[in-house]
Amino acid sequence: MKKILIADDELNMLLVLEAMLEKEGYDVVTAGDGIEALDIVEGNDIAVIVTDMKMPKLDGLGLLSRVVKEHPSIPVIIITAHGTVETAVEALKKGAFDYITKPFEQEDLKNVIRKAFKTHSFSDDELIVGPDEIEHYDIIGQSEPMIRIYDVIKKVAPTTTTILITGETGTGKELIANAIHNNSPRRDDPFIKINCAAIAENLLESELFGYEKGAFTGAVNRKPGRFELAHKGTLFLDEVGELPKDMQVKLLRVIQDQEFERVGGLRTIKVDVRLITATNRDLLQDVKEQRFREDLYYRLNVLPIHIPPLRERKDDIALLLDYFLEKFNKKLNRSVTDIDHHAKDVFINYGWPGNIRELENLIERLVLLAQGQTLTLSDLPPEIISEKGRGLSSDSGKSAKSFKDIIKSSTEEIEKQMIVKTLESCDGNVSRAARELGLSRKGLQLKMIKYNLRRGNGG
Repeated sequence: MKKILIADDELNMLLVLEAMLEKEGYDVVTAGDGIEALDIVEGNDIAVIVTDMKMPKLDGLGLLSRVVKEHPSIPVIIITAHGTVETAVEALKKGAFDYITKPFEQEDLKNVIRKAFKTHSFSDDELIVGPDEIEHYDIIGQSEPMIRIYDVIKKVAPTTTTILITGETGTGKELIANAIHNNSPRRDDPFIKINCAAIAENLLESELFGYEKGAFTGAVNRKPGRFELAHKGTLFLDEVGELPKDMQVKLLRVIQDQEFERVGGLRTIKVDVRLITATNRDLLQDVKEQRFREDLYYRLNVLPIHIPPLRERKDDIALLLDYFLEKFNKKLNRSVTDIDHHAKDVFINYGWPGNIRELENLIERLVLLAQGQTLTLSDLPPEIISEKGRGLSSDSGKSAKSFKDIIKSSTEEIEKQMIVKTLESCDGNVSRAARELGLSRKGLQLKMIKYNLRRGNGG
């Protein structure tokens, strides 16, 4: 069952929310304060947390900060009786998934919780934080396509240019948006994100632009929208290709004028927002088929960034395998320390239609079920090692390498040996070795990671 934690010091509120959510099919656990809530999180597989803002011992923001730091994949929804823009921005800036103001309609809270569960199921943020040596915006990857993306991030982050990130599902589009914001002058202001595909069409306008009290049935308080909350910061619209036509028109106006009105409001609100959008759709094809407005497409596509699928960045697979092994050993209290070379060949040659997310989910399963400390071919599921999966035959146990693969492997071995000898002659000084090899210091560091060479003390 979907397990949700409710934290509130008001017993009546706990009982009401518990009954409401159990009726919706959730497995509900409750806590009377933030400290008790943290204890519950440690001992349970919690998917979503709903917490009141004001609580004894540890309040909602304090609980939020701890959860974001220690359990970043758990969405936290804040309930507050003080629904101001400042309160909302503070909560969202600290990492809250969303907030609800008291008094609230039960259906509003149910909708937010449903979105939170969907976000939890498809979260990308486990991919943040790679090996310490990779200083490229906390993203795992040192292949040539990723290095080109890092260069683009470095150039566009200081600007206010609107960016469209494209790529298949599971490639990490949200990570790129985060990297652009975190390396921009807006890094200390809000980074607000919204998944356009996860919100019902009739709710999108109020989510984006907010609403005034009395604007519709259930609007018992004024609520600022995501554009308003992102003022001076960055707004990330994920799955922007799913926007209905009427919302495309309204979004176009905001991009052009940087102003809007809340639903049910008359006052024009001006904002300063850097817009980043993402999609896994072919928007240009949607334009040709009149599913997406051409004028909006060109407004969003000022600077496109395409994230290649994992099958096109095979050089990153070894790093991802190491990272996920370490992560799930800690999470599951296991000690799977290695993957044998036959199994590793399968990982590298498989097509990964689900990209990094598929790789992550598979490693979690394998670590959980592994019989020994090393993953072997016998541990892999049949679909991964089958011809259809473009992997290897489990009978052969070795890769049928093409001529191109053999040449590449030989070239890499020569490059590795040159680096080893140059580092030895430079007494481990990375900067000096880089100069002798005609590489940048960062370029040499990346190659040292690729070939699993220990960094020297120099430089």
